[in-house]
Amino acid sequence: MHIRIPYSPRRQQREIHEALDKHRFAVLLCHRRFGKSYLSLHHLIRHAFRNPLPHPRYAYIAPTFKQGKSIAFDYLIQFTKNIPGVKVNASELKVDLPNGARITILSGEVGESIRGNYFDFCVIDEAADMEEKVFTSIILPALADRKGGCLILGTPKGTNNFFYNIYKKACVDPAWYVKVYKVSETKILDEEELKQLRDTMSEDEYRQELECDFSAAISGSVYGRQMERMEDDGRITKVPYDPGFKINTAWDLGIGDATSIIFYYTSGRATYICDYYETADEGLPHFAKILKKKADEMGYYYGDHMAPHDIEQRDFSNGVSRRETAYELGIRFRVAPKLSLEDGLHAASMRMNTVWIDREKCERLIDALRHYHRKYNPALKVLGKPTHDWSSHAADAFRTMSIAMDQGIGERKAPQQIADNNYNPLQTALGVM
Repeated sequence: MHIRIPYSPRRQQREIHEALDKHRFAVLLCHRRFGKSYLSLHHLIRHAFRNPLPHPRYAYIAPTFKQGKSIAFDYLIQFTKNIPGVKVNASELKVDLPNGARITILSGEVGESIRGNYFDFCVIDEAADMEEKVFTSIILPALADRKGGCLILGTPKGTNNFFYNIYKKACVDPAWYVKVYKVSETKILDEEELKQLRDTMSEDEYRQELECDFSAAISGSVYGRQMERMEDDGRITKVPYDPGFKINTAWDLGIGDATSIIFYYTSGRATYICDYYETADEGLPHFAKILKKKADEMGYYYGDHMAPHDIEQRDFSNGVSRRETAYELGIRFRVAPKLSLEDGLHAASMRMNTVWIDREKCERLIDALRHYHRKYNPALKVLGKPTHDWSSHAADAFRTMSIAMDQGIGERKAPQQIADNNYNPLQTALGVM
């Protein structure tokens, strides 16, 4: 039987269909009005008719039953109504195709009821509103028997949800297909529509809903735009260490709090952050061991160790500063100049224009820089100083690095470093040159 469905995918949609034929798992970040539900249901139908296995099973999973019924099921009926022999069960939101395949609309809010099924392919839509266990504990096991695939898609809603977590995982796993579709790049909506949306929505809403910016949902994000630009430029990636360069470190030293260490090297104007370490409730002897361990295991050849100015403060119990304690442990700290908080934040913002960060080893640092935000004062209706929370330690270490580098500290090169401002150590380390 030859079945023809009236569907003419856009260029981007065709690109997705082709990618899904080659990858078992995929994550798509799509701007509003991209047509993600439309294309995903067409992909389920196409996949179902091409499946040679007996009794193929497919699922489209929405966050709520209401969403699945009002959006996906209406589409599914529309797309399959002209297929001879199709059977629709409206009460159970399922469609049986003439080859024995079944497509069911399911809800993530009743995920436990999905257990026991098997699937050849699933779509998880609006994943930012979905609980992570729906995928990890229910869908993955249901795909295992027949090595089924899964498409996870949605629009960003901050960084504290399943969608952001699975996006991060997919970015470092070559088995996954990952793609971001921003309205400024797809050109799906015309300028008149975009202007109306810009005039109606707040800037953060526009960045989140149409430019797929994870940081936009974090009110007062200090580095949100810079981090998004780094992502767009491909500067959040794999950053291997080139032994021809010195590793410098930048610290935020916690007192009864977390201590953060950024490991980086420089070439010309570029800064390459290849490693990050953070832990709480440990003293300087612990961090001296960490430096030695990384030197032994990673081959790091250290240059400057930079600390904030408060490292000079002396302990009331013995009159010894932490800088002196570190010196006894073999860590020769250089002290970053003392600047105002706002000047330091500005230095860090400017430094981000030339920074590359390793996505996997620096995951905590990346999350912190996205999350770091100013506290909103409802009485004055203004944003104040950055909130002191889990993200502050990494952000402060980055600020220390930026202030020090603006003063020429932490940019000294190893004798064997190639003195070429256009030299990109990533190209050599990754075998490009």
